[in-house]
Amino acid sequence: MSFSKLFSLWPIVVGLILCCFFSIPCGAKVHHHTFVIQEAIYTRLCNNTKSILTVNGSYPGPTISARKGDTVYVKVINRGNKNITIHWHGVNQPRDPWSDGPQYITQCPIQPRANYTQRIQFTTEEGTLWWHAHSEFDRATVHGAIVIHPKLGTTFPFPKPHKEFTLILGEWWRKNITDVYQTAIETGNLFAESDTNTINGQPGDFLPCSANETFKVQVKQGKTYLLRVINAAMENAYLFGVSGHNVTVVGTDASYTKPYVNKFIMITPGQTMDLLLHANQLKNSSAPVRYYIISSIYFDGSSRAARDWNAATAILEYKTNHFSPSIKPVYTSLPKNNDTKASDAFTRGLRSLASSDDPAVITQAVDVNMYITISSNEQLCPNNTCGGPNGTRLATSMNNASFQNPKISVLDAYYNSIAGVYTTDFPDKPPLFFNFTDAEYQQNAKFVDKSTKVKVLEYNTTVEIVFQVTNLVDGQVTHPIHLHGHSFYVLGRGTGNFNNTTDPLSYNLVDPPYQNTLGVPMKGWATIRFRAANPGVWFMHCHYETHSIWGMDTVFITKNGNTTEAKMLPPPADKPPC
Repeated sequence: MSFSKLFSLWPIVVGLILCCFFSIPCGAKVHHHTFVIQEAIYTRLCNNTKSILTVNGSYPGPTISARKGDTVYVKVINRGNKNITIHWHGVNQPRDPWSDGPQYITQCPIQPRANYTQRIQFTTEEGTLWWHAHSEFDRATVHGAIVIHPKLGTTFPFPKPHKEFTLILGEWWRKNITDVYQTAIETGNLFAESDTNTINGQPGDFLPCSANETFKVQVKQGKTYLLRVINAAMENAYLFGVSGHNVTVVGTDASYTKPYVNKFIMITPGQTMDLLLHANQLKNSSAPVRYYIISSIYFDGSSRAARDWNAATAILEYKTNHFSPSIKPVYTSLPKNNDTKASDAFTRGLRSLASSDDPAVITQAVDVNMYITISSNEQLCPNNTCGGPNGTRLATSMNNASFQNPKISVLDAYYNSIAGVYTTDFPDKPPLFFNFTDAEYQQNAKFVDKSTKVKVLEYNTTVEIVFQVTNLVDGQVTHPIHLHGHSFYVLGRGTGNFNNTTDPLSYNLVDPPYQNTLGVPMKGWATIRFRAANPGVWFMHCHYETHSIWGMDTVFITKNGNTTEAKMLPPPADKPPC
């Protein structure tokens, strides 16, 4: 056979190799992207011009688009001036924690002038996810969308929309992000709050010098549109809505839901939601043609906590032959910022699709039961010289264990049997039980020490976790808990202390929402269930970035199963060194 014929067969050979050795479905596509981490100059809020860390110079960063079953390779090149990692939020990464991204959990950071190629496998996910930096405070500007369309030959479980729009909710600081991080770490006190909220990087009409750059969504009367909403914020949950229109939730965290019509959504940091919007308001020539899209903070904690209350706006505008740009958009208010009843009512309405094509597979027998308290705490500081209450350092914890990143990654230590990096004694329950929602006199539980404790799981075990929020330190909020490497069913949630006898009676075991991030309500609880069928090392943490930095984290190590398909893949040759 001639060389030219052999060369023409090379793509087929590569495809077969990928199918056979990397479990990539034959017929699926392989995509390649290059992410260059670099500084770029951006201006917001009049003269607030500063250098920010970006991917390919964009803020927000580029969108990764693929289909279910596809594989994406991203070569991350670090041309910035600091270490960084990238995480593919909500992608399960079966058997491959090496590409997951959290700093010192599954990899050491990519150093300046170095690069690392990460492999992203879209196996069960379909809908909207996102990617972001997973080091220090970098995801404030280093983030972007992931759009996963149905496989070829299949379609959405709802009529195909006329067009799609991605809306990334975030924040903007006037200060340099690295300075915000370093100041808080050095003092042990609160992180400086952002100066404005954003939609696709823009504050919108109501903030100084911002109206000209407000993001716009153009629609046609009578058409239906898919809005892919991502909460990329570091610190804020949001109430989100479109003035004059209802939205229909059809997906959360790249999993379809039963269609759920509401005037607004509540979305916590880390979550994504797919919304259908029917453009049905332009009924005659005198009807309004422009409507505000609003992202407003939802905060159910202490009013004394610092928050950036500025609502971000985008504009939905109808295409007409007589459109006048000077027409002011219609504004409709959302629920109040602390309206817990409205927020809880919305969240309770979410249900997985649970259809014959997309069934809810909920394992009934539970192998591992865990009861995890999530708390804000304090850490003693030498000579009471830190910036927290009474000279302490602010901290957070799970089951009174405040997580500390090791110097090499947990995954490297586990895979290479390196002792002294972590301990396997993360507790299944808190060391002390008390009235968690009224902890005024539990001073002995307020203080924590740092440790690196993990939980080891046997392969294919079913795990149920009850998360219980405590009130040890003032200012508790709805905590967005995110689990890497898995999605889970949210079986139930409620206020007060979890009752092991009566509360499980209310669990939804038929069509609970299937998510990778959930909001555990202030002074309340939530229960999740998942199957540990993904061997590897997987981070679990609060997606309020300050809470994760302060220690509201732990790690699950899922052991290998007995078959080749149930064993973790070996490390790539180019993984970053420590």
